[in-house]
Amino acid sequence: STNPAAGMEDMKWDMAGAGVVAGLMSALAGRKARVNVVGLIGLVENMVSSTAQRPGDVVRSASGQTIEVLNTDAEGRLVLADVLWYARDRFAPKLMVDLATLTGAIIVSLGHEHAGLFSNDDGLARRLEDAGLRSGEKLWRMPLGEEYDELLKSDIADMKNIGGRPGGSITAAQFLKRFVGDTPWAHLDIAGVAWGSKAKPGSPKGATGFGVRLLDRFVREIEAGAHG
Repeated sequence: STNPAAGMEDMKWDMAGAGVVAGLMSALAGRKARVNVVGLIGLVENMVSSTAQRPGDVVRSASGQTIEVLNTDAEGRLVLADVLWYARDRFAPKLMVDLATLTGAIIVSLGHEHAGLFSNDDGLARRLEDAGLRSGEKLWRMPLGEEYDELLKSDIADMKNIGGRPGGSITAAQFLKRFVGDTPWAHLDIAGVAWGSKAKPGSPKGATGFGVRLLDRFVREIEAGAHG
């Protein structure tokens, strides 16, 4: 299973989540933010070759959980799952926020005006929504739940990497949730807002940098609370 040929030339924006993390860390360092933030980026080569994974493969994640790969185009979540687990295991953070152009399904749901917000913590979700409104980078909270998690069950592994077409962005987030434990966590699916076909106030045509202003505002609020 691969991407269709149409639109492949635009897939360079599929690294937008990594770009936002790099941009945010540059912004925080540039203004000498008084907060302890760790930025992690999962960088991999994604090419067809004799060693490429195939539909039906079972892979073991860094956490030890096994994953039945039913769609090799749902590969980003495999990388992100390992990054989330590593962040939790290595740094024991107070909270985690990830960004990724994870699913086309979020574009079907929200179009190009809002990013999808998924979270296991209501307080964190509200703070991110508020930062989105203040920064002009709007979020819309989407559901998570056991019913969606059931769709990831596999007969031969701990989970499948997809849950079917219905609720595709939700089951993708539900997949990630399996790797964060009880750490307060939020996932921003920015597939619909990472790239603009025309210029808008605050962002040029092309890569928008959606998420840098939002998360910088979020960090400023944390700083204000810690040093106010």
